[in-house]
Amino acid sequence: MYAIVYKSDGFPICRQVAGVSPDPVVTWNSEDAARAFLSSKGKEGEFQWVQLTDEAMEKLALAIGCPVESMTVDPYPG
Repeated sequence: MYAIVYKSDGFPICRQVAGVSPDPVVTWNSEDAARAFLSSKGKEGEFQWVQLTDEAMEKLALAIGCPVESMTVDPYPG
């Protein structure tokens, strides 16, 4: 799975879900799908896609400011 993050600080693109905290990280099932989404929005310069590995999840949790065990991921579109 792939998440999309801001290039400047690595903060993930999140989706608010009522009653869920922190916000889930929205994911794509393939690099091509994440890339196509960014391309369709004209945002390649501002955002990047990141493969969700254990190391990447730890960095995303640090960026959000929560324990990695508290993070949830949802596929896009959800």
